[in-house]
Amino acid sequence: MEFLQYFGGVFEPLSFMLLLGGTVGGLILGATPGLSPTMAVALLIPFTFQLPATQGLILLGAAYTATVAGGAVSAILLKIPGAPANIATALDGHAMASQGRGTQALHVSFLASGVGGVTGVLLLIFLTPVLARWALAFGPSHLFWMAILGVTVIGSLDSRSFVKGLLSGCLGLWLSMIGYDDIQGAQRFIFHDSLTGGINIITALIGIFAIPQIIEMLARGRTEHILRTISTGRQSLMSSLRLLSKNVRALSIGTVVGSIIGLIPGVGGQIAGLLAYDQTRKFSPDPGSFGKGNPAGVIAAESANNAMVGPSLVPLLTLSIPGSPTAAVLLGGLLIHGIFPGSDLFDNYPEVAWTFINSMLIGQLLMVVFGIWIASYAARIAHVPPPIMAAAVMVLALFGSYSVQQSMGDVYIMLTLGVSMYLLEKVGFSAAPLVLGLILGPIAEANFIQGSMIANAMDGPVDYFLTGPLNLTLVGLVLASIAWSYFSSRRSNQYIARASEQPGHASGPESGNAKDSPPGVSP
Repeated sequence: MEFLQYFGGVFEPLSFMLLLGGTVGGLILGATPGLSPTMAVALLIPFTFQLPATQGLILLGAAYTATVAGGAVSAILLKIPGAPANIATALDGHAMASQGRGTQALHVSFLASGVGGVTGVLLLIFLTPVLARWALAFGPSHLFWMAILGVTVIGSLDSRSFVKGLLSGCLGLWLSMIGYDDIQGAQRFIFHDSLTGGINIITALIGIFAIPQIIEMLARGRTEHILRTISTGRQSLMSSLRLLSKNVRALSIGTVVGSIIGLIPGVGGQIAGLLAYDQTRKFSPDPGSFGKGNPAGVIAAESANNAMVGPSLVPLLTLSIPGSPTAAVLLGGLLIHGIFPGSDLFDNYPEVAWTFINSMLIGQLLMVVFGIWIASYAARIAHVPPPIMAAAVMVLALFGSYSVQQSMGDVYIMLTLGVSMYLLEKVGFSAAPLVLGLILGPIAEANFIQGSMIANAMDGPVDYFLTGPLNLTLVGLVLASIAWSYFSSRRSNQYIARASEQPGHASGPESGNAKDSPPGVSP
């Protein structure tokens, strides 16, 4: 209970103002396509140079927490994820907004983010020593199998066809190989100077999700799809709370998956939401409703995204091993102030460590309050005429892709990927599996090469990759996920076939729609 002694430090005037500013600013930055949590924290580091270490970390931690949640705003309203972590949120969140439930989608998103985030920080507070030893057990072989486990969800993720889902994922894996091999320095598929540094995930994310939306807006004009969202203001917070309580299973799956993924160094939080979404869909009695506005998809994805924040700091604070790219930037913030994380951090700098962790706990609650407050105002973006919206989104896309590395090459890549994705969607391919393959490719490749090098100096790759309880457990999960993805796809196709024979078929028990509810009105 040592952390209780340092709660007062969070409410000192300067500390609390920085916490408020970091939270509000993080929500705004997170909602801007192209500004990922890692970039947001990195941009704020210069502002902490003249601050005491505690206050500087409070600002960075608040921005980290709020940016992860803020990315859901653009994902839901524009189908453009603010960051890779919000890809899964766009699948059902934007469908809800299209049905006139934009405010409700934002409400459940921030509420689920709060539950997952608070749980993750509590794990950081109470189980840090135990979790740190467990995280240290993960080596290259285990991280390789974790990446393969992520790859196995590709076939059933947001795709009408299991085969097309796999092909989309394979295309993403190929795109991830473009550039120079980070370990061996080999040149691969560089057929233009812009590809020398490979394809940046933020650039790809903006192009793959934003450009098809822009083309659709310009081609469609002011249609019913846009006009139906005018009813977004009718949903109340209480109806959103009831909807959240009806989807406890999705909330639990998202929180557990996010906590585990955040704890594993090197995996990255961007796959937490996708894995949680996939598992929630597999355990759902109505998998066919996912991707069509099922709130369970939003709840699972956003609870996982924020549940991973706290555990991702466990290996950082206790082992000096960042659990995510953003945690690596936070490590830089600590080192700038002369604080070296490690097993003795809580003994040598208890005030800094515990005040920082306590501020993240309070920050999660503030993020929910401010997020819900802006939800009804943010949802009004749907009132903007499509041509104006398309122009605004195009400006954000160009700014976001250029700002990643200040390179026009990234802008060309963004536009090329965007137009290509628009054409692929016309023939039934899906964006989410492609992006997942792009994210997981470098993780799987780097850990496989590192593991092979270690294996050659030991008993060989077979023993290294296929022995040991943790390896065998992960291999078993991979095989189970493949089988479940296949049978889940078959079950989803059967559901769609039955639904086509019954025009009055409802979305299912988890969709949150009453049978007699008109469009845009929450039950």
